[in-house]
Amino acid sequence: MVKEQFDGYKYIEGGVCAAAGFTANGLNCGINPVKEKNDLGIVCSEVPCNTAAVYTRNKVKGAPIIVTQRHLEKSGGISRAVIVNSKNANTCNANGEEIAEQTSELAAKELGIKPEEVIVASTGVIGMPIFIEPFESHMHELVSGLSKAGHTDAVKAIMTTDTVRKEVAVEFEIEGKTCHIGGMAKGSGMIHPDMATTLNFITTDAAVSAEMLQKALSGIVKITYNCLSIDGDTSTNDMASVMANGLAGNSLVVSEGTSYETFKKALYIVMSNLTKMLAADGEGASKFLECTCTGAPDIDSAIAVAKSVIHSPLVKCAMFGGDANCGRILCAIGYAPADIDVTKTSVSLASAAGEVSVYKNGSALQFSEEKAAEILAQHEIYINIDLDQGQASAKAWGCDLTYDYVKINGDYRS
Repeated sequence: MVKEQFDGYKYIEGGVCAAAGFTANGLNCGINPVKEKNDLGIVCSEVPCNTAAVYTRNKVKGAPIIVTQRHLEKSGGISRAVIVNSKNANTCNANGEEIAEQTSELAAKELGIKPEEVIVASTGVIGMPIFIEPFESHMHELVSGLSKAGHTDAVKAIMTTDTVRKEVAVEFEIEGKTCHIGGMAKGSGMIHPDMATTLNFITTDAAVSAEMLQKALSGIVKITYNCLSIDGDTSTNDMASVMANGLAGNSLVVSEGTSYETFKKALYIVMSNLTKMLAADGEGASKFLECTCTGAPDIDSAIAVAKSVIHSPLVKCAMFGGDANCGRILCAIGYAPADIDVTKTSVSLASAAGEVSVYKNGSALQFSEEKAAEILAQHEIYINIDLDQGQASAKAWGCDLTYDYVKINGDYRS
C-alpha cells in the first residue's frame, strides 16, 4: 500500500524506537506454546513521558485497561514504559487486575521506575486463565534486551491473527528542532472501535503536554481508528496510547497554535497509516476497502455514512465477489444515522483499473458489468459517495468478508 506523502514530513524506519530515547524488545515467555512466536513485548523511554490514552467503551473491559487507567490517574499522566502480552487477553479473569498489577511491578522493578509509570496491555483469547509465572521468569531477559532495534521484536509480540507487522514513523520539525513520532499496532479481527481500536502504541520525542496530547489523540481517533471496521465487534481490550518524552528539545506545546498543529498532523499521519494497515490485514481479507463520503452537511454525517457502508456485511460480501451491487451500498447509506437526501446522492466504484458510476440522483445507472468486474478484481477498492448536500467529507476503512474469516473464527481458541 502506497503511503500518502505530506510536505514537511518524511517517513523513516524505526517504529516505536524512531524517536530519541525509546527502546524496545520482545520474546516468547511461554504464554504462546509456539516458541518461535513472541508473546511478550516492552517499550521504554529513558526519561518520563507525558502520556495520553483512549480505551474501548465495551462494558466488558480487559483487566489491563482498568489498571492502565488507574496508573495514569495516579501518576498524573506520566509513564515510562509499556508492557504487553499476546495470546491471552486477561479479560473476564477473577485475578485479572492482580496479574496486571504484578506484571507492572515486575517491569518497574527491572527498569527502576514506579509501577504506576507502566502502561500494561494484553490481547488474545478472552476468559482464558492467566498466571504470573511466565512474566516473572522472563522479565529480566526482556528488559536486559532493550535496544533501538528491538521495535521489530516488540511488534511481533503483539501479533495474534495478524499476518504482517504494522509500524510506521515520520520525521518533522517544530521550532527548527527535528522531531520524530512512531507507532506500532496490532489487529486483524474483532475490530469495530469506539474510542480506540485494537492495540496501538505511539511514541514521540516532541515536547507536548499531557493535556494537548489527549486533545490531539482524541480528535484524530475520531477520523482514523474510529472509522475502521473489520467485522462489527468492538474488542474488550482496545487501547491507544501516546508517550512524549520531549528529548527533541522544542518548547513544551501547551496550547493550540503552529507547533500544536504541526505535531497533530504528524500524529494523524502515523495513525491514519496504521488504520489502513489494520484494514488491509483484516482476518481472511482479500481486498482493502476505502469509502469516501463528500458533500455532507457536517463531519459527523460524513463519518456516519462512510462507516455505515464499510461496516455493511452485504457490501463486504459484494466486494469479495466483485459484484458492483449499488443496491447494497445505497441500503447502507440509507440506514446510516445521518439526516441526508438520497435523491441527491451519487456513488462510484474505483480501483487501479479505473472507475465506474453506479448510482446518481436517486437512480441506479447502466454500466459495463465487464468493466466493473475488472475494477473490483483489484486488491484496493475505493467506494466514492457524493451526497451533494454540503462541504464536509470523511473516510472509513475496512476489508471484504471472505470464507477464510469464518474459518479463522470458527476455531480461534485452538
